[in-house]
Amino acid sequence: MEILKLHGAEIESYFTELAHLRLRVFRDYPYLYEGSLEYEREYLSTYWNSPASRVILLRDGQEAVGASTCLPLADEGPDFRKPFPDPAGYFYLGESVLLPEYRGQRWGHLFFDEREARARELGGFHTTCFCAVERPPRPGHRSLEPFWKGRGYVHHPELRCTFAWKDVGQEQETEKPMSFWLRPVL
Repeated sequence: MEILKLHGAEIESYFTELAHLRLRVFRDYPYLYEGSLEYEREYLSTYWNSPASRVILLRDGQEAVGASTCLPLADEGPDFRKPFPDPAGYFYLGESVLLPEYRGQRWGHLFFDEREARARELGGFHTTCFCAVERPPRPGHRSLEPFWKGRGYVHHPELRCTFAWKDVGQEQETEKPMSFWLRPVL
């Protein structure tokens, strides 16, 4: 296994790997994301345009099997910043995506460890945060909430935003409710 720690402009050179991985993983519940390479380019450009960003890319041979993103919340788009009147002290943990056959092997912990370390390395942040889509529970789907709570994150349902994407099989984008989880930088 190879772990790459990318930041700023160097992220763009891994765009294809990252985009295909995100498209594959986010297609599943709870995101049900029907994405496109064009949308992925727009979304991921936020990360390569931020000199303080970090992408942790996990590769098995030449295949990207996992990735995790982070950057200062102030560098994120307005939809994500909206619940925070002053985003300056918050470090945003974008997402972690991991192919199913690699789950349960502590890669999720590595992704959080690396992103939290990036916040400490940069300094000036009092809180790490991320948001998750809110969907009704589905039989057979394992919630990540116990994992997040085990890492010390606290759900703040009052901190909400919406983000639009096309669900699998749908013609139009629809707004999805998302809420934030926070933890002090330790």
